[in-house]
Amino acid sequence: MAAVVLSEAEKLYIVHGVQEDLRVDGRGCEDYRCAEVETDVVSNTSGSARVKLGETDILVGIKAEMGAPKLEKPDEGYLEFFVDCSSNSPELEGRGGEELGTDIANTLYRVFSCENSVDLKSLCINPKEHCWVLYVDVLLLECGGNIFDAISIAVKAALFNTRIPKVRVLEDEEGTKEIELSDDPYDCIRLNVDEVPCIVTLSKIGYRHVVDATLQEEACSLASLLISVTSKGAITSMKKVGKGSLDPESIFEMMETGQRVGKSLHIALQKILDEEETLGTSRPKVGFLG
Repeated sequence: MAAVVLSEAEKLYIVHGVQEDLRVDGRGCEDYRCAEVETDVVSNTSGSARVKLGETDILVGIKAEMGAPKLEKPDEGYLEFFVDCSSNSPELEGRGGEELGTDIANTLYRVFSCENSVDLKSLCINPKEHCWVLYVDVLLLECGGNIFDAISIAVKAALFNTRIPKVRVLEDEEGTKEIELSDDPYDCIRLNVDEVPCIVTLSKIGYRHVVDATLQEEACSLASLLISVTSKGAITSMKKVGKGSLDPESIFEMMETGQRVGKSLHIALQKILDEEETLGTSRPKVGFLG
């Protein structure tokens, strides 16, 4: 992951500030930076979103393509994640970017492996034969800290924006089945994203923890806890990152913070998505792909 080098004096300044619930940019320990969320930014996708969280910039595009269901789940569709770390950070060039991309993809698979995060049965067209496969492409444009949270927000926004054509399965007298896609762009399936989790990363700095850490704050943290939280505050997965250790009491405190902050994050995100939805095609496109 991209990192910055700080002097001991700079680290002490950041750490002491966090202990007083006052971060360098004026936020409290449980405050997120201002986030910009825009959906429907890439024209040749089934759904897309761009999220800017501080200096972190994420673009997600989703393409729905017809495929065959997996043998173990013949009546469900599925998601495939691809992550490209094209950030201009030197640490993410070559092998560093590949390793981070693999780590992010594996984390997303883990987050979405929990039941009901997405109604995969609604993606089934014809059991054992045809289903929708959602290819989720994540592009890291700029790395300014806390990329996992920003990516999870962008993925949920893109899933909300996704429109999948309705299909009919026609069968002739010989039993041959044929798939017919609707020509009407408004005749489509929308995904229910109510249970899609968002990731809340809690970084331990000194004896306190912060959410939405900047690159400078990440340099002061030896251990972080990634928690995926639903809109109702249910924790669906956890992952510890970093070389440092976390004692049980800290983990419980971080879990409580993650649940509380995660619920607020979902509410704020859904409000933005609903506002964009009401504007329809008349809304101005402010993104660079608009």
